[in-house]
Amino acid sequence: MDGMEQGRPIAVEAGALAGRPLRYFDFVMAAFVTILLLSNLIGAGKRSVIDLPVLGAWPFGAGILFFPLSYVIGDVLTEVYGYSRARRCVWAGFAALLFMVVMSVVVVALPPEAGWEGQAAYQAFGQAPRIAGASLLAFWAGELSNTFVLARMKVLTRGRWLWSRTIGSTLAGQGVDSLIFYPLAFWGAAGWTGGQVLTVLLTQWALKVIWETILTPLTYLVVGFLKRREGVDVFDERTDFSPFHSGV
Repeated sequence: MDGMEQGRPIAVEAGALAGRPLRYFDFVMAAFVTILLLSNLIGAGKRSVIDLPVLGAWPFGAGILFFPLSYVIGDVLTEVYGYSRARRCVWAGFAALLFMVVMSVVVVALPPEAGWEGQAAYQAFGQAPRIAGASLLAFWAGELSNTFVLARMKVLTRGRWLWSRTIGSTLAGQGVDSLIFYPLAFWGAAGWTGGQVLTVLLTQWALKVIWETILTPLTYLVVGFLKRREGVDVFDERTDFSPFHSGV
C-alpha cells in the first residue's frame, strides 16, 4: 500500500501530513463533534443515582453514559493524526457547542404562540447559561489537556504502550474537565450541596477513567485500523502545542 513499509504504517513527524490525503479524518471528526453535542444536550445537568452492592447509593451525572466516548475519539484523533489535527477538532467542537448554546437561548426566548403549551418543556430542556458556560470552558480545557498529554507521552514512550497514553491522558483531561465544570455549574445552585458537588465531581472523574479503561481494547482496534488505512504513525516531536496556533 502507498505510504506503507512491509504492511506497517510509517512513523512520521506531524508536519509530514500537510497536503497528504487522509481517508477517514473527516469521519472521525464528525463523530467527535456529534457525540460532544449529544452529551451536552441530553445529559449535562441531570444528577442520577444507582444502587451498588456494598457501596449503596452512588450518584453520578447522566452525561457519563456517552460523554467519555468523545475522549476516546479524541485519543484516536491524537494517536492517529497528531496533536494539530486533534486541536482543530477541539475548536470545531467548541464552535459547535457555542452555536448550539446561542441557538438554544434564541429558540427558548422566542415568544410562543397563544395557546401553545410546550414552552415550559423547552425552558426546562434548555441549558441554563451557567451550565452552558461551564460546559464550554471545561470541554475546551479538558480536551486540549487530554490531547496534549497523549501527544507528549507518545513521543516519550516512542509509540509503545498505547494503553498508558489513553488512560494517562484521560486521568489528566477528565480531571481538568471535572474540576472546572462541576464547581462552576453547580456550586451554590439550588438543589446542590457542596458535598454533592464534590461527590459527583469525583464520581464522574473516576467513572470516566474506568470507561476509558474498559474501552481500551476498542481503542486499540480503531487506532490499528486507521493507522493501517492511512499508512502513517504520527509523532509530535516538533509541534507547536499552543492552543491558539492555527496551523496543522
